[in-house]
Amino acid sequence: MGEFDLIDRFFKRPVTRTALGVGDDCALLAPAPGMQLAVSCDMLVEGRHFLSSVDPVRLGHKALAVNLSDLAACGAKPLAFMLALSMPRVDETWLDGFSRGMFALADAHACDLVGGDTTQGPLTISITVFGEVPAGQALLRSGAQAGDDIYVSGTLGQARLALEVFRGKLSVPAEVFDVARCRMEQPTPRVALGQALRGIATAAIDVSDGLLGDLGHVLRQSRVGATIDTAVANELLGLDGLSPGQRLEFVLAGGDDYELVFTATPSARDAVQAAAQRAGTAVTRIGRIESHPGLRLVDAGGKQLDQRYASFDHFA
Repeated sequence: MGEFDLIDRFFKRPVTRTALGVGDDCALLAPAPGMQLAVSCDMLVEGRHFLSSVDPVRLGHKALAVNLSDLAACGAKPLAFMLALSMPRVDETWLDGFSRGMFALADAHACDLVGGDTTQGPLTISITVFGEVPAGQALLRSGAQAGDDIYVSGTLGQARLALEVFRGKLSVPAEVFDVARCRMEQPTPRVALGQALRGIATAAIDVSDGLLGDLGHVLRQSRVGATIDTAVANELLGLDGLSPGQRLEFVLAGGDDYELVFTATPSARDAVQAAAQRAGTAVTRIGRIESHPGLRLVDAGGKQLDQRYASFDHFA
């Protein structure tokens, strides 16, 4: 099977929200009047971002999900995406599963595949995603202010738990591992929540490298500090079988969660909960933004703890 036969069979289909899709030198996108185009790109490399044993259906889902998560953090509505795929050989069974998983999530968010590239090489998946957001309403990392509450959506640390089991460093009951593995391999991008938070959240980012590291980006760009209540954060894992220290490490520095961490004024607490309810996603208030720079962890009694947690860094 040649390159263009492969594209025609597994990736070419009519577009529904864009002007022109796969088959020409460029795709044509037409955001609605008054909208801005939100664009993001993420790459997944075998052995670095996913295991060779992963189900291709789940991998197709995750490849798109991590990009949709960036749109969610910006409050943008998905519009279209491009796929660049490098693979050692043409494996029709793998391609069938991968494309089905990817398109199932794309269809759930009315997001068209409009182009890309394929080549022979190490298994690498790169997706560029496009979304639209009303002009001036995008959620940014730079808007947090002293006094704001800090929230996290969903649960944190489950993907890290699954990774440690795969590494042979942790043993948990099968039912716990199954839940964690699903969260690692099929994350849920919080697209509806991101859109619901427009006009409510003051800043936002998705949690890909770990809560503390990603929140740190918000603090730096907003030029503020923060305090996190570790007693509350400890409950975000939502699974049993770990020591308190492991739970906290996985929650604070686990990564691969693709939840949203965002800030909002205390006066917006009811609005935040209403937005979360509309989006069908639970959110938890875990701390506050402060004027003094730095990130501080405190226990249930307010005692400051040592900050010894490091989030993921590709080149650290």
